[in-house]
Parts: sequence; C-alpha cells; structure tokens
Amino acid sequence: MLTRILILLFVTMALAVYAKNDKKALLIIDVQKDFCKSGSLEVPNADEVVPIFNNLRSSVKWDSVMLTADWHPEKHVSFASTHEVKEFTEIVLPNGSKQMMWPDHCVQRTDGAKFHSDLVVKKSDVIVHKGTNLNVDSYSGFFDNDGESQTELNFKLQERGIKSVYIGGLALNVCVTYTCLDAVKLGFKTHLILDASRGLGDAQNKAAIKKLKAAGVIIINSRDIIRSFRGLKSASS
Repeated sequence: MLTRILILLFVTMALAVYAKNDKKALLIIDVQKDFCKSGSLEVPNADEVVPIFNNLRSSVKWDSVMLTADWHPEKHVSFASTHEVKEFTEIVLPNGSKQMMWPDHCVQRTDGAKFHSDLVVKKSDVIVHKGTNLNVDSYSGFFDNDGESQTELNFKLQERGIKSVYIGGLALNVCVTYTCLDAVKLGFKTHLILDASRGLGDAQNKAAIKKLKAAGVIIINSRDIIRSFRGLKSASS
C-alpha cells in the first residue's frame, strides 16, 4: 500500500514538473478585418473564431499570447491589382515561383489590417507582422514563402522558453497550415485549434487537416484545451 502511494506521489510530482517546464503559447493567426465579415478577402464564418479565442484567453493560463498579422505594402506581389490579372488565379513570377493572386488586403495602416474589433488584444501580447516584403508573400507566421527570410516569431517563442504552441485563426488552409508546419519543423509541440480556425472551403480544409496530421500536428478543440488546464488561473485575461 505504501509503495503504491509513493508511486502515485512520484507520478504526480513528475507531471507537475513537466507542466511547469512545458511552457505554452497561444498563437492567433491573422484575425484581421479584411479576412472577416465584409472584408476584402473574407473567409467564410471567420467571425466565429473571435469568441472562441477570447474564451481561451480567459480560461487558460498561457505563458505567452502572440498574434500574427498580414502587413502588406501597397502594390504587394500577391495582389491581383499589382499585375492587372484576375483574382484567385495563379501566375508565375519572374523568379520562377508560383503566386496566388489575391484581392488587395491588409495593407499597412489601413482599417482592413486591424484586428477584429471584438478580439481581445492586450499590451502584453506579442504582435508579429508578416508579408512586409514587397516582392515576397508570407503565409507562415515564421517564414516568408521563399524560405529565405523569417519573422521574429521563432525568436520571441525561444526567448520565452515556449515548448508547445496552440495555433488557430485565418485561413485554416493557408496561413494557419503553413504556420503549423513550420512550427513542427522548428521543434515545437504543435496543436491546431480546429474550432478556432476557419478556411476558404470544405475541400481545402479537409486536405489541410490531412496534411497537418501527417506532419505530426495534434488536432484539438478549445473545450479540450480548457478541460486539460482547468483550475489554472489565467494570467492572460
């Protein structure tokens, strides 16, 4: 009986140490006005993720909360208007890379580049701008699409000792997927918050989820996260 109690005590202590060392960050991807209802590049049902993120913030003690934001200069390489071609077509750039042509969106210092009005954003949050290079797009929160330049996201996570990341936002099949895949490559324990993500279509979303599972991304819903960390007082609320 005593041996059994000691084993249980050891396991409990070990789990407590693991939980303390396994610092976790909530990564909110591109929940900006241009991707939400009536935005220039509206993602279907995008507004639904906002209360889910707000609830995650108030219910879980996160070691860090970080938000990415598309922050494009005017005449960005990804804009159909820059090349005078049809939106949602793909072209080949002079360097040989393929580029999807999007409507103008999230142009620096415009209203559309702002976060959704109801999304909780605090002074302690880390905001990472991406897509700032005029000639290169950036789907991932970590790297430009050419893989040559990176944002400060990885540095900020490493600086804070983050080991696990919980990722959601817009759009599931584009920027959320690319961010998850890069997080795995960089060695983070990576979770996709499925109910806090919306994509451009069912077929694209299913393909993205299949790809993420194959890469080792853990698919999880917000209620399961809250249940896992129930009882912890939120430091991010």
